[in-house]
Amino acid sequence: MDVRRVLLVGSGGREHALAMALTQDSRVELHTAPGNPATGRLGTNHPVGAGDVKGLIALTEDLDAHLVVVGPEAPLCDGLADALGDRLCFGPVAAHAALEGSKSFAKEAMDAAGVPTAEHVIVRRAGVLGDALDRFADHPWVIKQDGLAGGKGVLVSDNREQAEAFALSAIATSGSVVIEAFLPGEEASMLVLMDGSGYRCLPASQDHKRVGEGDEGPNTGGMGAYCPAPVVTPDVQAKVESRIVAPMHAHLSAQEVPYRGVLYVGLMIDEHGDPYVVEFNVRFGDPECQVTMPLLGEHALDWFTAVAQDRLSEVQHPIGDSALLTVVLASEGYPSSAVTGRAISGLDLDTVATAEHGRAWVNLAGVKEDADGTPISSGGRVLSVTGMGGSLQEAADLAYACLAGLGLDGAHHRRDIGARAGVQHPALN
Repeated sequence: MDVRRVLLVGSGGREHALAMALTQDSRVELHTAPGNPATGRLGTNHPVGAGDVKGLIALTEDLDAHLVVVGPEAPLCDGLADALGDRLCFGPVAAHAALEGSKSFAKEAMDAAGVPTAEHVIVRRAGVLGDALDRFADHPWVIKQDGLAGGKGVLVSDNREQAEAFALSAIATSGSVVIEAFLPGEEASMLVLMDGSGYRCLPASQDHKRVGEGDEGPNTGGMGAYCPAPVVTPDVQAKVESRIVAPMHAHLSAQEVPYRGVLYVGLMIDEHGDPYVVEFNVRFGDPECQVTMPLLGEHALDWFTAVAQDRLSEVQHPIGDSALLTVVLASEGYPSSAVTGRAISGLDLDTVATAEHGRAWVNLAGVKEDADGTPISSGGRVLSVTGMGGSLQEAADLAYACLAGLGLDGAHHRRDIGARAGVQHPALN
């Protein structure tokens, strides 16, 4: 058998989902840096942080890895793909990673490609901030900090004092801020595999960012997601591809080095079914990854390798059509101040760390093992539970039934994931 050594970078629920997908291919010898208790059971974990580019390069050389799959955005923005040289990497070079690393760069790229997005202005001097705020005073202000902010760099507010303070802080922190018009509508996400030869859109998903049911409370890294998102109808899908994905692919492929990886397209769909780009990310979303990776079946290695080699247009594997829904279990106090170090009951680490998808499973995120092998919470988002079925309702029922078997003192989760897609939640009635 032709063994393929794959180095997976990252440690969260996204990386566990990627590890499960990759190891469905019997050729894969998986190595993860730094990984978590689940990826360690699917392969070998290495104590190299995702932000340690030099350490990751050295590890790649030591392993003689055939392919590097990068989960989080920070190492891409720091030039990991560039530093790998001729090594195959699923993840774009730093010049393209700036689509996520810099909001102003992303807006300029959208303008260059003719991609629909909110009307906006980039402010680099505090002295012109007032005029920019005046320009968009008819609706809530949307203020976006330039630079990576871990999903926390956006403010939507109708309070001018609050908007001004956030914008000034953003300018001081990263040198510029994007102020844009408020776009009403419904959000969705589309993950697009992309290389110099072509692109392939995965089924659209929808994330739930707010911590509370009914989309109340502060933003989080994501409390759940589902796929497919009914709001992305065939007509909307066609518009997304023709107006956004195709022009961005043409723009990115015209650069000295083409985009190679996954482009996360954050969408706002207005009342007329017209899509606009809210943001680009240069990696799989978390938890959107958990509800899309299983659709690749046993072919994740083939897809990722082809992208790294600019051969995506040659791959003809089918994309699954199952419905998936995932629910995040979060620590007490998340997202403001998560309480960690508590034991998780009902969680068998050997069982959850499997490459074979059943109808419901757990992806580990903020979980570690204590000395006797007990799973302990170690982060704000502890794990996600995913169900897969013939409908979103079936997927939700499976996910919530699986979640009911887990226990973590003080933990919380949303009980309404998928409600906007018509999923019924008996716990809320």
